[in-house]
Amino acid sequence: MPFSNPPQSPSSAMALAFTTASASGPRLSPFSLPPPYPLRASPSCGLDAVTAPFPRPRRCGCGAAVRCAKRTGKRRYPSEKKRLDRRHKELLRQAAPVEGREGRESGYWRLSKLAVPARDDPGKDFTGISLPLLQAIAKAIKFPVASMLPDEAFTVIRKSFDARKVLKEPQFTYTVDMDVKKLLDMEPRAWDFIARLEPKLGAVEYMPKEKLASDLVSMLNASNKGYDHELGIRDTHNDSICPQDKKPRVAVIGSGPSGLFASLVLGELGADVTLLERGQPVEQRGRDIGALAVRRILQSESNFCFGEGGAGTWSDGKLVTRIGRNTDGVQAVMQTFVHFGAPPNILVDGKPHLGTDKLVPLLRNFRHHLRELGVTIRFNARVDDLIVEDRQVKGIVVSDSELRPGSGSQKLSFDAVVLAVGHSARDTYNMLQQHNVDMSPKSFAVGLRIEHPQELINSIQYSELAAEVQKGRGRIPVADYKIVKSVGEKNADELDIAEQSRSCYSFCMCPGGQTYMQVVLTSTDPSELCINGMSFSRRASKWANSALVVTVSSHDFKPFRSHGPLAGVEFQREFERRAAVMGGGNFVVPAQRVTDFISNRLSVTTLPPSSYRLGVRPSKLHELFPPYITEALQQSIIMIDREMPGFVAKEALLHGVETRTSSPLQISRYGETYESTSLQGLYPIGEGAGYAGGILSAAVDGMYCGFALAKQLSLFHGDIESFLGKAQNQTGFVKY
Repeated sequence: MPFSNPPQSPSSAMALAFTTASASGPRLSPFSLPPPYPLRASPSCGLDAVTAPFPRPRRCGCGAAVRCAKRTGKRRYPSEKKRLDRRHKELLRQAAPVEGREGRESGYWRLSKLAVPARDDPGKDFTGISLPLLQAIAKAIKFPVASMLPDEAFTVIRKSFDARKVLKEPQFTYTVDMDVKKLLDMEPRAWDFIARLEPKLGAVEYMPKEKLASDLVSMLNASNKGYDHELGIRDTHNDSICPQDKKPRVAVIGSGPSGLFASLVLGELGADVTLLERGQPVEQRGRDIGALAVRRILQSESNFCFGEGGAGTWSDGKLVTRIGRNTDGVQAVMQTFVHFGAPPNILVDGKPHLGTDKLVPLLRNFRHHLRELGVTIRFNARVDDLIVEDRQVKGIVVSDSELRPGSGSQKLSFDAVVLAVGHSARDTYNMLQQHNVDMSPKSFAVGLRIEHPQELINSIQYSELAAEVQKGRGRIPVADYKIVKSVGEKNADELDIAEQSRSCYSFCMCPGGQTYMQVVLTSTDPSELCINGMSFSRRASKWANSALVVTVSSHDFKPFRSHGPLAGVEFQREFERRAAVMGGGNFVVPAQRVTDFISNRLSVTTLPPSSYRLGVRPSKLHELFPPYITEALQQSIIMIDREMPGFVAKEALLHGVETRTSSPLQISRYGETYESTSLQGLYPIGEGAGYAGGILSAAVDGMYCGFALAKQLSLFHGDIESFLGKAQNQTGFVKY
């Protein structure tokens, strides 16, 4: 039954009612959501009507309000882009020595956008200097004979694969650093070409010295130096600042990326850190997840969301971010991953990912290092409450997570509490609300997960080159996709002149996912159903899946406004419960052919194969969400099929429901200190606090918070921005 909007109160509208089961599964009662921003087309009108241009609202000169806003990134005005380009070009020219001068005999040149045809490249796993790459370098510096250039003078910084249809042929794109001194020592005849080399924006850049990123452990380990003037770190290991009995005590709640990196920084700088994790270490967590996949036993505190490493551990392990891949902070985190066992190719790969099989040993090494620093790590320890006096956090109340909250609890005092929980710690959000912590609903996205045979995606993306993939073992990487579409329009509430769109995009695309289970259950409550994707490092299985999600905001949460800042949480729960009902219980997932979904029908009772192990049930997923979400998904799928013919296929299967794309709220904090604006001594960080959207950004947020807190505790007196750059504004809203 489709959604309707009867004139009733929000409380009565939210009630769920069960009816008798039919061949298509249980039916759900109507329930009210806020009127959607109108979509101009319906999938039933045909493909042409769906993608027809939307009429623009009229703008009259009389009484019209003109609003201007600063645009950033790709949305900048053309005049602003030109002005910035001119400024950047001038800065590049100023940074490089004058042509022909002796200053050019040293330093480094970074050469970007070096294209090597896929047919000539050694393949995705080769990160050295090949002859085809030397030919691209020779072309960039206008050197006549590529084979005369010495390999030793060049270092590959980045390598990515580009198979866009706009190109004549697929290619690998490189970024390479050229050591001028080494080049001239080995090939003096290159001087004439180096002397005339001109900086080019985004292609050729001069650097007086090599950009070398270091891992945090090497950066912070000052035990043999006593004092590091560049970082402003004193040797805390010999108690020159904080004697052992007076070290500041810090609790870090949550062992996801943000909690781990905050603990690492604080532990290295000399704080007495206690890391509390409600779940289990990765070894036991893996066994609990196996029991869920095989015997349907859900451990409420040890599952795909809770446990060492956070929700990203049993996922694809993507290391992509919107806060700047080349920033010093991100590079420090990446180097730290390598230090703890990640493969070094993540530093070069254009789309780095680890996979669960690489994350598990990495986390084990991380844990051992923290314990060697003196960090106390407590698993199976759930934080039930904060000890607050005069709006200042004095400690926490901890209990065994296998017991009910409050049973056998223990009160612990701390000088500071770092809150690094994930986006599924809903009980923690409730506890914070009871303490009147400043929080606000935040935009996120909800939708469905679509699964295709990986060979189909390879064929769509690569055409005849698909045979080179060879299940992740060939020269060409397993095909993926990244999609962002804008559908519909909405009018401003008051002015009726702002033309905006609702965004639909692919999220957490997992190519060649885990062999026996790629669509996975991420529920933390048996009465709720939500899913995610998972893959190993090789990406060698036959499945490819991705979430297709639609942005939702506080306007969409109006029926749940009685929950205050937790309105977004209740919005998530509503559809997770509806999905559980539609699946029939026992963690069976409701599913529908994509061809049926876009046609608003359930034509068959049998479904194509799915990687989800706990079972799928033919269901009317087009009735799961309110119309404005369903229609946005349908229109986007049709638009995607036009760009990727074959995407709408009989083998394509939609699974419900994907709701936990990012935190549904944000905990207010001060930008410089990372301290809560409402409770002194509380430091909310990472994805659960609404300041990150993935492994990398969460780790960076935890790292910067660790330095900020160490500075307040007099463990660190330097300026981290001068070393790692300024922390980026992070909203926790990420589009993969």
